[in-house]
Amino acid sequence: LEGRPIRPDEESYYDLPNRSPETGTIYEHCVRAIDHGLKFGEHGLPLIGCGDWNDGMNLIGAAGRGESVWLAFFLLDVLKKFADLARQRNDTAFVARCLTQAELLRGNIERHAWDGRWYLRAYFDNGEPLGSHSSPECQIDSLPQSWSVIAGLENPERSIQAMKSVEQRLVRRGAGLIQLFDPPFNSSPNNPGYIKGYLPGVRENGGQYTHAAVWTVMAFAELGQTELAWELLGMLNPVNHGANEKQIATYKVEPYVAAADVYAASPHAGRGGWTWYTGSAGWMYRLIVETLLGVQLEGTRLRVRPRMPKNWPSITIHYRFRETPYHIVVHRISGGPESIHVDGREVQEWIPLADDRVDHQVQVQISDEIREPLSQPREFAHSPG
Repeated sequence: LEGRPIRPDEESYYDLPNRSPETGTIYEHCVRAIDHGLKFGEHGLPLIGCGDWNDGMNLIGAAGRGESVWLAFFLLDVLKKFADLARQRNDTAFVARCLTQAELLRGNIERHAWDGRWYLRAYFDNGEPLGSHSSPECQIDSLPQSWSVIAGLENPERSIQAMKSVEQRLVRRGAGLIQLFDPPFNSSPNNPGYIKGYLPGVRENGGQYTHAAVWTVMAFAELGQTELAWELLGMLNPVNHGANEKQIATYKVEPYVAAADVYAASPHAGRGGWTWYTGSAGWMYRLIVETLLGVQLEGTRLRVRPRMPKNWPSITIHYRFRETPYHIVVHRISGGPESIHVDGREVQEWIPLADDRVDHQVQVQISDEIREPLSQPREFAHSPG
């Protein structure tokens, strides 16, 4: 498709694009997209333009100078993963480009985005930081903290400290929610954009945005904080917001589907917002199946490496590969070697999949290794479920 470029005085425009006479592969499209995204500000961080993941922050970089720390971690993850894909295609020039840019970005993040106890969220066009202890509002945002882990733990000590700060500042067990950031925007002189139009503590403006809250839980799980991750999943689980009349009167929306957001503002703290929200539901599904139950599909092989709560001695997973069922039982063992057996035959790490329409029995043994949470979890009013 092709259309006119966005003018400097425009944030966006609506039009009907034309079909371009040019064609290309999906790989070539991805290469162009990455190249297009390699635009950086004075701190060597990606330009935020009129919004990144949080499109409500549409004025942070409207003049073309604002930078996004979250986008820096996201881009770092993309560059590292795409370098592997380019290597598989023998595109050595683009492998080198990805790795060179990733190394530069890694250094700029550590030099310009660390605030002492967590990572900044962004820089405004005027160079003022957002997401700093010195910020009057939005002092800490969960996104760069969780993505410092999800993108691959470039600096483990800082990521661990950042996630401790998230638990201390953004996890609100009494209300059963995980805030996106705190404090909300209200009267600070730098205007981040239309996000400020929401009441403080509502939706993206300091409430729980479930999509981002799921990333927070994923990050804790990746750090080995298994018990904490399951506890926080229980807070996100809508079922746990409708167990009795009082909870239903607080939550006010359907307790059987994912809500995009949960209010953090008094007197409406704990009230659900938009429901049937597929973005949050999709990520919650991935959190449960891939991160916590550890089910990872790669082509025609399957890896099952769950992060199990300490009171679960085993789990059973029924997995269907096309028209063939695999019945997988995972046991936690104390001592002894880990192992995987498929129909009595030992395999290494991955379960080979074949669509032969025969039931297969899989036994997996994993070691009993439980790491302590970052801090002692406080009692949450709802069952972790």
